[in-house]
Amino acid sequence: MKRTFAALALGGAAMALPVAAMAGVVVKSTGPSSGKYPVGTKLDDTATITLKTGDVVTVLTSDGTRVIKGAGTFRVGDRPQVASDRFASLTRKRAATRVRTGAVRAPDDEAVTNPSLWYVDITRSGTICLYDFATVRLWRPGTEGTATYSITAHGESHSETGARAEVTFDDTVTVAALDPVRLPVTEGGHYMIIAPDGSTSAELNFVLLAGDYEAPDALAEALISKGCSVQLEALANTLEAGAETAG
Repeated sequence: MKRTFAALALGGAAMALPVAAMAGVVVKSTGPSSGKYPVGTKLDDTATITLKTGDVVTVLTSDGTRVIKGAGTFRVGDRPQVASDRFASLTRKRAATRVRTGAVRAPDDEAVTNPSLWYVDITRSGTICLYDFATVRLWRPGTEGTATYSITAHGESHSETGARAEVTFDDTVTVAALDPVRLPVTEGGHYMIIAPDGSTSAELNFVLLAGDYEAPDALAEALISKGCSVQLEALANTLEAGAETAG
């Protein structure tokens, strides 16, 4: 009997324990209160935030995405919307052979966006997070005409400083592969992309992601910690487009 009562007591105590609040992470913040809720801020789903007119805060949790607009006071965890299809499409690791993805032209009135978080935008400078340095794919916003870009390694941290490779995009194609033999990508290396007209298209550094992040908030935190702001922006914008808006 004593054991039974003890078991019941433990069970009752366990049932009485409060459920841990799920944390979310701010991935985009604009407006007068952006300094109060900067990118990277963690917020429990039970927390409330007070915004002013013109404020827009995008919060990712493992359950979904929420775009909160001011003015007003809002509970972070209210009705997040899961954009699982958008997240899965954006973060899918494309096969190394699919270098012709994007050969279909987008409608003239449709904004051209990078279809994968792991395609390197040749027009955006910054630190880029990748899972695999041996299968680097470069992406260009335009689709018309054949264009050849050159990529050169710079910096003392790169064992092949001065190494150079060319990447050619065929007409209507937006994705092309970087040859890892001609130009090995290494962590800490600095790379300059030169456009066909001789101008600098982008300057890049690469960081290797060790883990496999299946939840939007976990991936966002990893991108923030590594300084991969270009990809964080793409993640936030994509999920924001399919998220429920409050305010």
